[in-house]
Amino acid sequence: MVSRRWALFAVVVVVLAYGCYLLGQWQFHRLHDRESTNAQTRANLKAEPAPVGDVLRVGRPSATGDEWRRVKATGTYDPRSSVIVRYQTRDGASGVDVVTPLVTADGTALLVDRGWMQTGNSGAEAVTPPAPPKGAVTVVGYVRADATGSAATVTDMSTRAISSAEIAPQLDVPVYGGFVDVETESPKPAEPLEHAELPDLGNGPHFFYGLQWWFFGVLAVFGFFYLAYDERKKLRNPPPVRQREKVPSGS
Repeated sequence: MVSRRWALFAVVVVVLAYGCYLLGQWQFHRLHDRESTNAQTRANLKAEPAPVGDVLRVGRPSATGDEWRRVKATGTYDPRSSVIVRYQTRDGASGVDVVTPLVTADGTALLVDRGWMQTGNSGAEAVTPPAPPKGAVTVVGYVRADATGSAATVTDMSTRAISSAEIAPQLDVPVYGGFVDVETESPKPAEPLEHAELPDLGNGPHFFYGLQWWFFGVLAVFGFFYLAYDERKKLRNPPPVRQREKVPSGS
């Protein structure tokens, strides 16, 4: 007959094993999502630049599938409307990103993250970024989605994250949704900034994490049956009871 202790033990093992199975499945789903995203990103990075008006719209956020898509636009930079993106670090160095509107021929502005520059600190000190190229400039860049939350709030043309929805009210022209990380500028600036780093297209540790969770589940089941077998073996073959030796009585 199964004791209450073993019945409870079995329930715990079943719950534990099932939980490990679900966690493993979750990791494999994350792996699938990562692979799909990476495939889309690779295709976007390899594609020829599309006219910005074919990809982005005024007042609308960029589409998820357009992240890192290459676009091209020609216009004139408006350096007086540049926005400083603070608290940006690279390789442990403090710095800022510089976002400057590129006003196209139809009067619509494209927010261009021209790149990163190192500063003394990443806080609120005054920053004078290098000037962008003058006159007509052709920009090729990567579409990026707007940031959300309080970090995107713009104060005195300064922010902690880029959002066209927050920057647009600071300008006097319509603004495309999303923004662009610059890839190339023609003509080139006299003092180029450090361009954005491309995304990591690795699949991460999800596959091995999934296997790890399934291994824990199998280990729990194996351990239960091993302990049950050992318990049953002891009940069937109890150790012999040692008898006390008789002490001979004195004569």
